[in-house]
Amino acid sequence: MVLPVNPPIQPMLAALTSRIPDGDRLLFEPKWDGYRCLVFRDGAELVLQSRSGKPFNQYFPELVTELLDVLPDRVVLDGELVVDRDGRLSFDALAERIQPSPDLVRELAVQQPARYMAFDLLALEEHNLMGVPGKDRREALNTFVTSADRLHVTAFTREPAVAREWFTLFEGAGLDGVIGKPANGPYTPNKRTMFKFKHSRTADCVVAGLRWHVNTTPGTTVGSLMLGLYDEVGVLHHVGVVGAFPDAQRRSLAELLAPLRENGDHPWLGPDAQDGRRLPGALKVTRWRHEELAWVPLRPELVVEVSYEHTDGEHPARFRHNAQFVRWRPDRDPASCRYDQLELPASYDLDAVLRGDVRRR
Repeated sequence: MVLPVNPPIQPMLAALTSRIPDGDRLLFEPKWDGYRCLVFRDGAELVLQSRSGKPFNQYFPELVTELLDVLPDRVVLDGELVVDRDGRLSFDALAERIQPSPDLVRELAVQQPARYMAFDLLALEEHNLMGVPGKDRREALNTFVTSADRLHVTAFTREPAVAREWFTLFEGAGLDGVIGKPANGPYTPNKRTMFKFKHSRTADCVVAGLRWHVNTTPGTTVGSLMLGLYDEVGVLHHVGVVGAFPDAQRRSLAELLAPLRENGDHPWLGPDAQDGRRLPGALKVTRWRHEELAWVPLRPELVVEVSYEHTDGEHPARFRHNAQFVRWRPDRDPASCRYDQLELPASYDLDAVLRGDVRRR
């Protein structure tokens, strides 16, 4: 493969920013909740490169086939791999695609095929476009790359008011926020010259379990806390974890939680746990996760306030990313930590997002 831009290269990165600014210096795009992926095509050769520089080809054979059919002969793209389920993006379904078994890879390629969301053009034919202003790269992308069945050119706008509306509405289709790119800036590999605008919310959750920190003696150092919320009929569901504690706090948590450790009647253990509630460890094994992660049940007596970005859109919902510790809430009754406190996004049509439309279902 000989292109003006050859793999591997590091993608341009984004810095988290709290507010979408006014003015026309940025190009705004939906922030897709998937795997970052660069595409290099040189004739019959095509490489799907992950953010870390490793190839994705073996996991997404359906995209390799389609992109060879529809892309220009010599082109380099930046974009995102996503999988949708029931009209929403599903990161869990995407993670399931990373499988060590070729037979299972082929099966999943049919059952839950991926999409490629192209949002930047780095090279075309003999031309390296990385030094070209973002607005001109974007114009070239829309001119030379055409959306197909599983290939999509990401919608964009230069209107901050439209970007703010996207930020609110598109979350209902499982998107992760909005990205802003310098309209007059070059493509800068491995530098945070883009901006990402993401949702941030808080919730009070029951602490119903823990996992020990890796490479430490069990019982001495907490790795993460297992979070729960009650539904309208009083069933406790696992909604996610909170971790990233300083070392000293991890050790003090082990002492704090020791009196709550139990092996008996717990809502996530035994026959009562088969009633449809979401449980810890309910993630499928992949190449990167070879076995279910062990956890320790705790009596659900402590309440913690956490910050979170958004939920996964399933019912009952779970936090899409790890939550962040805010504070303990000794004033809260664990039974009062219910789903109805969550700010759930309005349902939104993923097909409309793909077209860049701004309208509710």
